[in-house]
Amino acid sequence: MARRRKNRMPERIENVTITALADKGFCVGKTPEGMTVFVEDVAPGDVVDVRPFRKKKKVLFTAPTRFIQRSAERVEPFCQHFGVCGGCKWQHFSYAGQLREKEQIVRDAFRRLGKVDVEEWQPILGSENTRYYRNKLEFGCANRRWLTSEEVGTDITNEVPVIGFHKAGAYDKLIQIEHCHLQHGPSNELRNGLRALATELGVPFFDMRERTGLLRQMMVRTTTTGECMLVIAFYTDDQETIRRFLDAALARFGEEITSLFYCINPKINEYLMDLEMISYAGPPYVTERLGHVNFRIGPKSFFQTNTAQAEELYNITRDFAGLTGQENVYDLYTGIGSIALYVADSCRQVVGIEEIAAAIDDANTNAALNGIENATFYAGNVRDILTPEFAERHGRPDVLITDPPRAGMHPKVVDMLLELASPRIVYVSCNPATQARDLAALDPKYVVQRARPVDMFPHTSHVENVVMLRLRNL
Repeated sequence: MARRRKNRMPERIENVTITALADKGFCVGKTPEGMTVFVEDVAPGDVVDVRPFRKKKKVLFTAPTRFIQRSAERVEPFCQHFGVCGGCKWQHFSYAGQLREKEQIVRDAFRRLGKVDVEEWQPILGSENTRYYRNKLEFGCANRRWLTSEEVGTDITNEVPVIGFHKAGAYDKLIQIEHCHLQHGPSNELRNGLRALATELGVPFFDMRERTGLLRQMMVRTTTTGECMLVIAFYTDDQETIRRFLDAALARFGEEITSLFYCINPKINEYLMDLEMISYAGPPYVTERLGHVNFRIGPKSFFQTNTAQAEELYNITRDFAGLTGQENVYDLYTGIGSIALYVADSCRQVVGIEEIAAAIDDANTNAALNGIENATFYAGNVRDILTPEFAERHGRPDVLITDPPRAGMHPKVVDMLLELASPRIVYVSCNPATQARDLAALDPKYVVQRARPVDMFPHTSHVENVVMLRLRNL
């Protein structure tokens, strides 16, 4: 007799009530028996039957097979690519509902993961623009496009050049994007126009499986000042074809392109930031204005992707910092110095630390551009640079601002913050879970006085959060 498999997934689960949004397009569902499952392609308020397709750490990931009840907060998706493209996965759910759910995600992380008490929760700040809010997008180029399940078996061919987004979880499947609602400016015109131009000129598109062809990637940066940077990545250094294509692009789209770069990417991966960027036309930067500060942004510069909402985020940060013009401020993980330069006119001095040396070059350039003389920047790992000797040289911070990557702060950095005992810390985070973990580690000396989530990326699961901490003995 065959032995029965343990932990076998059920073929079907009935009457699952969707209770909350989760990460990567999934929602949290509860069965009538109280079991938690994750369900894709649903919305809070739906009641569905589901089919499990993956089990991970005793958690079932499922897909709906029948809708018993649809949520009252469902809305009609505005994008023709919704459900196929991996972005904007929440656009079928009302924006008011998205904000409510994101605020709850932050509160749950603090309560469950960090067990952090907050004296004052301020309401989440929604984005005024829920479409065309991004200033940067990257697209892939390929010699064939991915066919939807409806197209498979028809006379529709996939043997056509495409510039678009990868299907979620599939490096070799590219979706042709006709119109993207994410980026303002000439992004859609450039993407579709360059695809037509390359086809017209016979420029070979990249073959992801055979690793042949030339046109591989495209990045577009746009600014609220009306400028546009275009970066084209080619698979091989075929100078004759590259120059012919770039010259034709300038002739056809020169009025839209402020700055043109190209690079050669022969690697397996599509990461561009470790490649040499070659300036082909126009200045080697575009200029963006964030509040009262101008920024020169190069092809490798890190800059907040939602410019308008970044200004709101920085206003909250400055407000939480309580600056009067006399403070000594540290800005950890400063990037190109955007927060440091934004608050420089409100403090005595600001000292920024960032691991990426090129970002510090940008920070110094932008400080000079704005005539800011009270900002000093250091390149290196925060845990190596932020030492007692560093604090002795620059003075104990009156306010410490930290905006770490998704992984949060290294334990050594947290220990150093406890040793510095700055009267006030403002912690900006793109990951409430790691933020809650770090706040729990700071709990022996600090109280979380205020917190406010900020929605930087409508229709996605991402949420920023700003907290203000004060020393317990103050």
